[in-house]
Parts: sequence; structure tokens; C-alpha cells
Amino acid sequence: MSTLPVYSWRLAPDGLATRRQLRAQGLRPGGQDVVAQLERPRYRRGPLVAYLYLVERAKPVRPMTARKAAALAKANAARRTCPQCRTDAGYVIPASLGMCVPCAYPDEQRVA
Repeated sequence: MSTLPVYSWRLAPDGLATRRQLRAQGLRPGGQDVVAQLERPRYRRGPLVAYLYLVERAKPVRPMTARKAAALAKANAARRTCPQCRTDAGYVIPASLGMCVPCAYPDEQRVA
């Protein structure tokens, strides 16, 4: 088993990119293995790690189909719908509350 090369933050060589960097270029890893990792130091916890892929072996992002777009819109609508009052809250319902803010705190309705 070989270990991956580790690069410090912003010091990775050209030709390597993270998933987000590939996506910004309209690419995806395309099934290739991770070739290196990037470490960004953090104050109180261990380093933040990002995996690097070869840009030359990356493939183009698959196009969004009409069915995928419809499924994504439906899933996002479900995340915005309050299970208590069944209205679209206009934002993603916090998992910590499980319902929209007016339903979670009905006594704290303020006049703007």
C-alpha cells in the first residue's frame, strides 16, 4: 500500500485539482483514483483535507436531463415545505427545528 503525496495549502503542483476546482472547469473525476491530498491547517482541530485528482484524466460533467432537473426541483421543494402547516417557507427548513420558524415559535410572532 502506497501513501499519497501530501501538499500544503495552495502549494499543489499544476495539473492537480480538487473536486470543486474540477467542477468549476466543467469537469468531474470520472472514476479515477485520488493521486494526492491537500492539507490546510486549522487552529484547534486536525488539518482540513482535500483530495486531488489529475486534470488531464478528468471527464466532462454529464449534462442535466429534464428528469433530473424535475427530481431536483421536487426534492428542494420538499425541503422548504413545513410538515406542520404544509406551506412553502421560502427557505430550507432547519433540521434542528423540523418545522418552519413560525410553527416552531408561535408565541414569538413580532410585528415588523
